[in-house]
Amino acid sequence: MTPLVKIAVLDDWQGIARASADWRALDARATVEFFHAPFATEDEAASRLASYDILLPMRERTAFPASLIARLSCLKLIAMTGPRAGTLDLAACTKAGILVCNTGSDSSGAATAELALSLLLAAARFVPAGDASIRAGRFQEGIGLGQTLAGATLGIIGLGRIGARMAGYGRALGMRVLAWSANLTPERAAAAGADYATKEALLDAADAVSLHLVLSARSRGVLGAADLARLKPGAIVVNTARGPLIEEAALVAALREGRIRAGLDVFDTEPLPPGHPLRTAPNTVLTPHLGFGTDAIFRQFYGEAVENILAFLDGAPIRVVNPEARDGAKGQT
Repeated sequence: MTPLVKIAVLDDWQGIARASADWRALDARATVEFFHAPFATEDEAASRLASYDILLPMRERTAFPASLIARLSCLKLIAMTGPRAGTLDLAACTKAGILVCNTGSDSSGAATAELALSLLLAAARFVPAGDASIRAGRFQEGIGLGQTLAGATLGIIGLGRIGARMAGYGRALGMRVLAWSANLTPERAAAAGADYATKEALLDAADAVSLHLVLSARSRGVLGAADLARLKPGAIVVNTARGPLIEEAALVAALREGRIRAGLDVFDTEPLPPGHPLRTAPNTVLTPHLGFGTDAIFRQFYGEAVENILAFLDGAPIRVVNPEARDGAKGQT
């Protein structure tokens, strides 16, 4: 008797994957197992995933470098969620004959921009501190005075589809919006409703800065100690893009010194380790990488990933991002 295909649904940290799609067709043809916690090390990932034919990871939560891919000898398909994953070595998958399929991400930009707006507002008005005070039996005691954003300056670093949405939110609040990125032109900034500024001028003028860059070798550490030092006292830094865009040690130092405030959804290491200094840093609003995580997006991610796996099992893969891997593919199970 031919054994059932083994499928691992990874990174289900919120325990909502099963409810986000119809898995019945896969359950009839495969053993589907859900992993609700991250792997502590690459060795643990290699050991626990060694027998699986198909992996379904959530975005970039589990990294798949070439060293890990080489240890997964049974692996034939990675059905990733979202259009791309910077922590997946696509070339290594192709070389190993492992197909990679992706999904759409129709409303993730809007979802992430909305969370960036919520972090900005929460940081400006001390919302978490107010909530904690009431729950502790107090009222206004110890709550600082909030900041009016109307008339303030919002600096957008990275004016792509998410940054442009955030710029629109800033304008709706009555803020002046400045924008900068390495390739941005004054014309493109104006088309998005922002004024172009150099990075230095933006940091000097901004009452709040929101980051919306793709993480790359060039953008890593785009806000370092010297950049943070340019900000006005009490300026708010919002990051819903990727943690390493900001030099973490410099950020922690600026927060502890009370020079700036921050609304952070992303971190260098995720999940944020116990005892990490950001967990106890003052002047912060922290969320656990919720930017893209809405019900509509997860239904699309998991629904299309299930379609991709079924098509692969039928011998007619769809949404393949490395079709050249078919030449050396291990074959459908």
